[in-house]
Amino acid sequence: MLAAGDRIPEVSLVDEQDRDVMLTSLLDRPIVLYFYPKDDTMGCTAQACRFRDDYDEFVAAGADVIGVSSDDSAAHAHFRRKHKLPFRLMSDPAGAAQKAFGVPATFGILPGRATFVISREGRILYAFNSQFAPQRHVENALAALRVST
Repeated sequence: MLAAGDRIPEVSLVDEQDRDVMLTSLLDRPIVLYFYPKDDTMGCTAQACRFRDDYDEFVAAGADVIGVSSDDSAAHAHFRRKHKLPFRLMSDPAGAAQKAFGVPATFGILPGRATFVISREGRILYAFNSQFAPQRHVENALAALRVST
């Protein structure tokens, strides 16, 4: 898995309008990029809602939040509306971005859960991987942002 100091890879994600977007084109401010397994599952919903609840703190720290899973844009749109998520959800349909970031699969089959705090220059400031502590991703990312800004 990529670590602090590494440059992020050139990866393309699919936005909610089914457009391909290069991750590097979103670096007008620091980004908290979090990979999660699936919309509307227990751990992923808890994680997304915690990012939602703390979103103003991320914005105050000068950062944006972007969630990434292999779900399609329609599933993401439903998930965002249902839970009133104020941040973008992007699709990684073939898992290419997850692979480029080195996010490990859990038990070799379940898509991984990892969070990266990325600088405007495209460097990873912080990386965290834990499938079973979804809310710690939020706490740790916010703490990393506070230290780096």
